[in-house]
Amino acid sequence: MRDAREIQLDALRAIAVSFVLYAHFYADQGSNWGHFGVRLFFILSGFLITRLLLDARDAAKFHPATALKAFYARRALRIFPLYFAMIGFVWLVDLEQSRGSLAWHALYLSNFWFAQRDAWEPWVLSHTWSLSIEEQFYLVWPLVVLFAPRRSIVAICIGVIALSLAYRFYWPFTATPSLARDLLPPASMDALGSGALFAAYRSDNAGWPRWARLAWMPAAGSFLVLQWFAPSPVTPVQEWARWIALEILPLLPLTMLVASCSTGLGGWVGRLAELPPLTALGRISYGVYLLHPIALSLAVKAQSWIPLNVSSQGAGRLLVAGFATLVAASLSWLFLEKRLNALKRHFPYVDARGRRTAGSAGARTWPANDGLTARPDQPEALPASELR
Repeated sequence: MRDAREIQLDALRAIAVSFVLYAHFYADQGSNWGHFGVRLFFILSGFLITRLLLDARDAAKFHPATALKAFYARRALRIFPLYFAMIGFVWLVDLEQSRGSLAWHALYLSNFWFAQRDAWEPWVLSHTWSLSIEEQFYLVWPLVVLFAPRRSIVAICIGVIALSLAYRFYWPFTATPSLARDLLPPASMDALGSGALFAAYRSDNAGWPRWARLAWMPAAGSFLVLQWFAPSPVTPVQEWARWIALEILPLLPLTMLVASCSTGLGGWVGRLAELPPLTALGRISYGVYLLHPIALSLAVKAQSWIPLNVSSQGAGRLLVAGFATLVAASLSWLFLEKRLNALKRHFPYVDARGRRTAGSAGARTWPANDGLTARPDQPEALPASELR
């Protein structure tokens, strides 16, 4: 049975995907809450993947080749079936004239496709840029975590974040804004690296450094003020400054939020984070994210049969396209994703005989059932990192 720490991470997924739906279905096109939700997904991914790999590495009989094979096999089972089913459907009906670019999306190069064209065409696949970023991260990061010197993981994470921030500050000196500044891999490595840094740091330390505990609330407050109350920029310099601030300021607060949920929030906040509707949405969040543009495209094409306005942003679009998305994602989870997830028991990160001995993880506070080893006596309870 999954405990509060795993359940509360589902709540964060629900929040992240809700931001995406709000931005794409309801808000004005200028809303960046969808991008904020994607950044939260990146932090979650960086943390959860690094946590699993470090747990495997600290197991009693760790073998890097076994862990690496398990990681890629389990990721393939989780990500590929629904993704390529979506790609196949888009190809079959040539939705929004997408066939010409499908090779890029099938190879998880969507971010490069949109960056080199500097346009969201075809828009129905525009969301795949973030999935491409994650897949590119998955190709490289396990090699770093499993093979780099263990004592160097924290320093590597800090270096990744620093390089990503340098990339951001470089862009104002180049030219006017373009999609490349947000879609090329370095633009997202600060979020992925922040999640990874949290996992690596917490594997060696029981608490957060004092500066982080003091800084997260001012950073969160500054972000919200800038997001809601700051006047629109009137000069290119102000626009660049606002963009950089909105990208950087949420990193620490979001990472601290993931940290709190990963150890289990208490009180009324914890109970709120464990509400069944919220955690249910979190469990199907991958399908919601992947299928919501398809649902929107089909709803717009069926506008003449729908009494509500789904052709423009607003309540009608959110209600109709949002409901269709939830139905499709729920069916996908029940009849495809959940069943394929059960196959992950055949790919343990360490051999069952190499189960971690008591105390081998030091000060770590991760859940006992971390999915590292196969459980032949009962169905595997998937850790939160395996749900997206």
